[in-house]
Amino acid sequence: MIDIHSHILPGIDDGAKNIEDSLAMARQAFNQGITKVVATPHNKNGKFDNGRELILQEVKILNKELQLEGVDLEILPGQENRIYGELVEELMGSDLLTVNENGVYMLIEFPSSHLPRYANKLMFDLQVNGIVPIIVHPERNREIMENPERLYNLVKEGALSQLTGTSVTGKMGKKIQKFSLDLIQHNLSHFIASDAHNTTSRPFDLLEAFETVEKEFGISTRYMLQENAEDMVKGRMVAKEVPQQVRKKKILGWF
Repeated sequence: MIDIHSHILPGIDDGAKNIEDSLAMARQAFNQGITKVVATPHNKNGKFDNGRELILQEVKILNKELQLEGVDLEILPGQENRIYGELVEELMGSDLLTVNENGVYMLIEFPSSHLPRYANKLMFDLQVNGIVPIIVHPERNREIMENPERLYNLVKEGALSQLTGTSVTGKMGKKIQKFSLDLIQHNLSHFIASDAHNTTSRPFDLLEAFETVEKEFGISTRYMLQENAEDMVKGRMVAKEVPQQVRKKKILGWF
């Protein structure tokens, strides 16, 4: 398995606090059968600014430590970019980093409560510039939960999305789990990742998440999601089906 979203680099955001935490997280990932982890520290979220050169340096250091410790896990560079108005203008020669430096895919985070008005245009402009945006954890965005059509429109226009493993397993609550499974069922999510920050409260949880997917949708859906991660880090086209709209229940609803 390949995990495309984690906060495993030590001391640069709200993930691993030090190298010991990073090594513990790496061992947890390895024990689940994960072979590669994309390190995606927060960037431009109002609290953390982690540019390209710093991330590449920290990835190199952590990979050396893993080799010394005999942990057979490879860390790949990435970045979790909070959406901001100048993102497209700053693509060229900037501190922005695509996943594994493949020049194709970039993780984009929305505020947890809403989607900025310019989100659709920015997602389109990224694609015009050759970047495929991957919207991270849309199942935890309040506006998308209340109006799934917002995500449908973004995916229909070419964006991809990534669910968090603990959302799929139900560890973030039954409502978020149900919505996550709805997004998979309606072809609105294309990856599952851990978004791991530590080994306890926000751990690697990919194995159980994929087992949940297999139970709910069959082994072919599980394999598709796992293979999408591999194709994505290599800069290849990922599998995706025609998106469908999620219809909210009219009587009980989700809230």
